[in-house]
Amino acid sequence: MKVTPNPMQHIEPSHHRKTWRSRIASLPSGLFGALALAGLIGLGGCAMQKDTPPPVTGPIDKVVVKKSARQLELVMNGKVVRQYRISLGGSPVGHKYREGDQRTPVGDYVLNWRNANSNYYKAIHISYPNDRDRMVSRQLGYNPGGMIMIHGLPNYVRSENLRKQYGGRDWTHGCIAVQNHEIDEIWRLVPDGTPIQILP
Repeated sequence: MKVTPNPMQHIEPSHHRKTWRSRIASLPSGLFGALALAGLIGLGGCAMQKDTPPPVTGPIDKVVVKKSARQLELVMNGKVVRQYRISLGGSPVGHKYREGDQRTPVGDYVLNWRNANSNYYKAIHISYPNDRDRMVSRQLGYNPGGMIMIHGLPNYVRSENLRKQYGGRDWTHGCIAVQNHEIDEIWRLVPDGTPIQILP
């Protein structure tokens, strides 16, 4: 039987083969030291990298929510300076038309007041429903609902493990939820009166 050689396989002749030890030994000592130092610096650089984002020096100009991406962005001077993973309601797709539909509205609103003593950890109110929302819901025969907020986790959630579980699923009644340490930052950076754009 004829064996077809594999063109991808290259076997180096035995007299050209060197072990990795012999290759390193043949390097000039100065070069070997420089390579070793570069490797240590590279490893140290990786170890020293931080996940901490740069500080935000001023108030946020706009909040953008991308429902389908489950993302909330803080925008300052036209640049996204913070991003958060969000949880929505049990029926997250589409605009909110009625009370109890577990949907988050879609459109342009304002973050107009806040509640530090909410049933959820800190809550910032979204100005839904606006006049158009009320008109459309009335035409459909619905109560448009309200009290749509950006907030943290329910106050009764104390376990760190349970907090992580809330972060990976939609669980609100139509509000926008983040982790508690994230609403702390949003609360600090986003003043009342900040516009919020909620995208599908």
